[in-house]
Amino acid sequence: MAAASQVSKKTTGDEGLRPGSPSTPWLLLLPGLLWLAVFFIIPLVQTGLKSLDDGGLSNYSKVFSDNGEVVVRTFIYAFVVTVAAVLIGYPLAYFIAMRSKRWKPVLLAAVVLPFFVTYLIRTLAWKILLFSEGLLEAAPDLYADKRTTFRKVTLPLSMPGVFAGSLLTFIPVCGDFINAELLGSDRQRMLGNIFEKNFLKESLRPEMSAMSFVLMLLILAGVLLYAKVLGTDELG
Repeated sequence: MAAASQVSKKTTGDEGLRPGSPSTPWLLLLPGLLWLAVFFIIPLVQTGLKSLDDGGLSNYSKVFSDNGEVVVRTFIYAFVVTVAAVLIGYPLAYFIAMRSKRWKPVLLAAVVLPFFVTYLIRTLAWKILLFSEGLLEAAPDLYADKRTTFRKVTLPLSMPGVFAGSLLTFIPVCGDFINAELLGSDRQRMLGNIFEKNFLKESLRPEMSAMSFVLMLLILAGVLLYAKVLGTDELG
């Protein structure tokens, strides 16, 4: 009885670490949640509080009154780049997806290899764009021609990839400053250039914090609208 009691206590004490325990998912999530809190939530809250210093909500109105043209230019540039990326990337992704399994990895590597130096995350966009071939193989039995197959099967299947790839292009361009700095002039200045030049200036920190919040909110609103129009509520 004593031995059974000890085994029972030991089992009860280790219950929280068992795979079937309700607490196991939370224990596994804990490191990620701590990382997210320390490096995202806390800095975000500090930036929000800082944006209200020395002027309060007027710092937000200054974003548009002082830099309205730059805000519009930033989103126009990001939109144009995203559309160009889709127009160029979608046919290429379709071509690669239609190749045999032997050549598909080679072609994909040839496309993404030049970007390993800088934008490694683009690899994910290409990976998502290469949709499944299961329905495509059955499509000729359901539809008469390739055009109908593309419109009824291929295009809807690829929408999550188009959505993800567009975001992976649009969002970085909104914060880009290197291209405008090196290849453009003040007439091509974007919000990223303003952040890069002024964020470390203590007197302008509240205004820059407010501008960063405005940029995040505009991007979020654009993403939600884009998902609504595209009919894509998830990426997979």
